Amino acid sequence: MTIEAAVGIPMFLFAALFLIWLIELQSIKISILNAAQNAAKSAAETTSVVPVLNNIKLKSDIVKLIGEERVERSILDGGSSAISCIKSYVSPYSGEMNVTVEYKIKMPVPVLGRMSAKMKEQFRISAWTGYEDRGVDSEDEEIVYITDRGAVYHEDYHCSYLQLSISFIPYTELDAARNGDGGKYYRCERCVFGEAMTGVYITGYGSRYHNSLNCSGLKRTIRAVKRTEAAGRRGCSKCTE
Repeated sequence: MTIEAAVGIPMFLFAALFLIWLIELQSIKISILNAAQNAAKSAAETTSVVPVLNNIKLKSDIVKLIGEERVERSILDGGSSAISCIKSYVSPYSGEMNVTVEYKIKMPVPVLGRMSAKMKEQFRISAWTGYEDRGVDSEDEEIVYITDRGAVYHEDYHCSYLQLSISFIPYTELDAARNGDGGKYYRCERCVFGEAMTGVYITGYGSRYHNSLNCSGLKRTIRAVKRTEAAGRRGCSKCTE
């Protein structure tokens, strides 16, 4: 029994450690991919004027969207320095952005020294061609912007309530944090179960804090509709007269 315990317990602990490592690996992969897609959308507006991609800013935006503390405490081998966007570029012919994010992951068990695995996320984004002006003559046909869960309509597509500004802060700073309207942040019913994690995601004008960057509460599906189709919704206090 002693021999079995001496062999079985270490194997059980290794299996548990490996399972935790796999969960963290999937989490950091999803976080990097989502952050890269959001950062690339912002970069597409800049490259529409000057077709040159600032790879350093692209990486900085990715780290900021994920959360610097989250990156440094993750299984990335070297924290934020493990992430590289140097192979990303904009096609001079089509204006299409080709994004390649490479990073290194620490292996769960050091074998022959400190080993790491190379990972890569790749995707393409079409050239940004501006926002469509859909104004019409009749006041009843005026175009406004709404979200699926929003209770108001917006006249300005660039309204800060529509364009989310996501930040990652330590949970210890949550009590003192306030949104743009001076309100406190409360638990998101979709992604916070039990205690919050070491750090949480918040938005500039939101009222909830989130454990997951993939939470639907951090997504915005914006639809352009006629004002008459927004019946039952009140005007936004920031962008409507």
